[in-house]
Amino acid sequence: MPESGARSVQYLGKELSPDQLFVIAGPCVIESDEMLHEIAGTMKEIGRALDIEILFKASYQKANRTSINSYVGPGQTEGLAALARVREATGLPILSDVHTPEEVPAAGQVLDVLQIPAFLCRQTDLLVAAVETGKAVNVKKGQFLAPGDTRHIVGKLRHHRPGGEVWLTERGTTFGHNDLVVDMRGFRDMRETGATVVFDVTHSLQHPGVGGDRKYALTLARAALGAGADGLFIETHPDPSKAQSDATTQLPLAAMRPLLEELREWKALQAKWSRPDPVEEAGG
Repeated sequence: MPESGARSVQYLGKELSPDQLFVIAGPCVIESDEMLHEIAGTMKEIGRALDIEILFKASYQKANRTSINSYVGPGQTEGLAALARVREATGLPILSDVHTPEEVPAAGQVLDVLQIPAFLCRQTDLLVAAVETGKAVNVKKGQFLAPGDTRHIVGKLRHHRPGGEVWLTERGTTFGHNDLVVDMRGFRDMRETGATVVFDVTHSLQHPGVGGDRKYALTLARAALGAGADGLFIETHPDPSKAQSDATTQLPLAAMRPLLEELREWKALQAKWSRPDPVEEAGG
């Protein structure tokens, strides 16, 4: 069947219209309460001004840092408490990563979306524990995984909870040493699973192990929306040069409003021109 790009999107128990952009935004890792509230408050105002759904994210613990000396966050107990305070103060829904089935029950009491990190995307026990909380589950596609193979991830989740809300996030594919490439064909493949499809702008900018290059953020985000992404994942920091994690790829908080003002229009353009594929319609 030819694929139509126009579709409603499942988002936290409601359906968004095809032209409605949602954005997962926040710092890579929790650094302080003050910083969390500065970013969350700013993003809430941007969302209100631009009519964009904002979901706040921050990791309470990073389990895959390059160096043993890297900052990994405050840990689950303190981190979840900090995220709960953000939700109470702003009303924004909250997302964070879970790494083991044992973490999931406590995380499920606080988070609106449980995120499965890319390197753990095939861990069945973790996927099942997350979906059985009844919360939405966002799975980062592994850098080693073909986009079409995400159908097996979605299958695991829907086997254990047929009505569960499942999101898939593209964050680039390993391309030789210390580089990632985003294959725009993958957005179509992942949409065909029926999941909500997100593009991780900032992690796709990484040169794993050596840094990253944020100058490509807008270019990739435009292309991903054109290729069919439903929403965007963007890590942002008041001063990325001082960030304790992913300093080369987080976007400056001051850039978020003009960036999203443009990307909102690209999402509307995607919806405007969505139609059955004319090449397939013509028998190509």
